[in-house]
Amino acid sequence: MKANNEISIIGGGLAGLTGGIDLLKRNFKVVLFEKNDYPKHKVCGEFISNEVLPYLSDLGLKIESLQPTIINKTQLSTYSGKTIESDLSLGGFGISRYVLDNFLYNKFLELGGKVIKEVVTKVGFSNEIFTIFTQSNTIYESKIVLGAFGKRSNLDMQLHRKFIQQKSPWLAVKAHYSGKFPNDLVGLHNFKGGYCGVSKVENDVINICYLVKYKSFKKYKDIKDFQENVLYKNKNLESIFKESQIIFKKPLTISQISFEDKPKIENHMLMIGDAAGLIHPLCGNGMAMAIHSSKISCDLVTDYLQEKISRATLESKYQQIWNKTFQKRLNFGKFLSKLLLNSYLSKITMSILIAFPFLLPIIIKKTHGNPL
Repeated sequence: MKANNEISIIGGGLAGLTGGIDLLKRNFKVVLFEKNDYPKHKVCGEFISNEVLPYLSDLGLKIESLQPTIINKTQLSTYSGKTIESDLSLGGFGISRYVLDNFLYNKFLELGGKVIKEVVTKVGFSNEIFTIFTQSNTIYESKIVLGAFGKRSNLDMQLHRKFIQQKSPWLAVKAHYSGKFPNDLVGLHNFKGGYCGVSKVENDVINICYLVKYKSFKKYKDIKDFQENVLYKNKNLESIFKESQIIFKKPLTISQISFEDKPKIENHMLMIGDAAGLIHPLCGNGMAMAIHSSKISCDLVTDYLQEKISRATLESKYQQIWNKTFQKRLNFGKFLSKLLLNSYLSKITMSILIAFPFLLPIIIKKTHGNPL
């Protein structure tokens, strides 16, 4: 069986859903392939920079209706306990993926988008047409395919993407908690072998998400043991955990997270969101990047389908604009990660920031973009 689509998006996360909504509002026919049901919790820092608010507003997405927390301050600490705070010039908001993705999914359906709840096993390309194969042996054809299949996917293996064939040392852990934490603050706390983000989302819930080297984590019998023996060395984190109660039955985890460079085009598919590249959570801007990458792809796909540009130009422009927009942020994120994970260098860095606090907003700005 064959079914024809104008635009297919593989993956219904933040980038895929936002891109689908944008393209539907441009009057294109869009099909979304997503194997999971909504709503669903995901391992994520759940902080979004306000740089994308104008774009979301243009799409008719009233984020304020979800009652996100308004965040305008940040706090940074090393595992030795030294702390520094700063205002966030653009500010941001806290919203759970459980609520946000479900909201975007329903908006996609409301606008006439079609969802196929199947696993995509293979994507071919010939004579300007994509052929999409699913587990049920249904075949779909499409003029455009956007790859929004997240951090790790079976399609990454099928496409022989370099990063998926290499072991990554990173493991992420996330859970929601009840307790006391400032509504307007996002905390970024360093500990030996990793770092942890803390901020409020809707309904007075605290999201705690941390990234750790698996080598450090595997020395302990379980998550609780690791947290008490490693994270608690940072007195800021010890205080947060001891004054909070977990809401989830158990924390969510995801392993083999890669921050290596990823091609932006694979077999003529445009990669968006995490499929195109991940920024270290230390920079707290991955969700905004995912949304922004959707906008870039939608603008260029529109030009292509309106026959204003060729496919070759579509692909080359996407890579150029993506790199110009995000590559410096990614590189700076990697630099910050190496700096703060080195005990000696992190102490020097914090001493400098405490002595010259005006430097922290400058550093933060390097990981954020301008309002869209």
